[in-house]
Amino acid sequence: MASYGTYTKPGYSADGGGNAGGFVSGSQQNSQGGQGGGRNYSEDSLRPLTIKQLVETEEAYPGAPDFVIDGVAITQITLVGQVRAVNAQPTNVTYRIEDGTGSIDVKKWIDADKSEDEAEAPLALDQYVRVFGRLKLFNQKRFVAAHFVRTVDDYNEVSYHALECAYVHLALTRGAPDGRGGANANGSHVKGEDGMFVDQDGSGASYGVGGGGGGMAGRNMSPNAQKIFNLLRNMSTGSEGVDINVMKSELRLSLDATMAAVQELVDTSVIYSTTDDNTFALLE
Repeated sequence: MASYGTYTKPGYSADGGGNAGGFVSGSQQNSQGGQGGGRNYSEDSLRPLTIKQLVETEEAYPGAPDFVIDGVAITQITLVGQVRAVNAQPTNVTYRIEDGTGSIDVKKWIDADKSEDEAEAPLALDQYVRVFGRLKLFNQKRFVAAHFVRTVDDYNEVSYHALECAYVHLALTRGAPDGRGGANANGSHVKGEDGMFVDQDGSGASYGVGGGGGGMAGRNMSPNAQKIFNLLRNMSTGSEGVDINVMKSELRLSLDATMAAVQELVDTSVIYSTTDDNTFALLE
């Protein structure tokens, strides 16, 4: 087992079997005793994240190579989710990964030096996997460039990853368990204003959990996405959801417009697929 700060990690933790693990606020100091003049170790630490955090993170500055979450620049990241789509190409395989908070594309490049017998077979649909890589931006679309992807053999790892994300997020925004306030890379306090799993208003009220998605109406979304959101909120379908063709008919939208609006709501973790890939319900 490996540990950092007051946190101890099991063998299947985010370090991928090494000892390069994540970090909490107590580790945001210059490594190796140096004062500047060298890259801070924390800048290359592995950060466990939910897909919602990846989707909503901001660039440190326009054109910056790194993104910022909880006031700290991220480089190496890890996430855990299910494979929802596979797109194999001669040079790479793109997986659509979903973890219950959102979905994102993960691109794994194929090693050209490996023979066909040595090449890795694409991952199966609905399989849980852990991804290690970096968040990238290309043509205004975010994706994860994967260094390594492995299957999850123990479902406890899925629960563990969610707890690990929560621990690091809270340590950075509210302070470590010893009571110290959360601080960013510059040492200034970071308010806990960005949620990990559901959006929150200033009073801390959740928008998705237990509220039937009612608080999501104030979010910025396209007109068609707002129509679909209102339709799902007003239809009493429970967790079964509504078929995309029903949405199209009820709202008198084209199929392309309906699918685009649905994808927008999926990417922002407002709705999720239920019984099949064409049926969706509000995230409650």
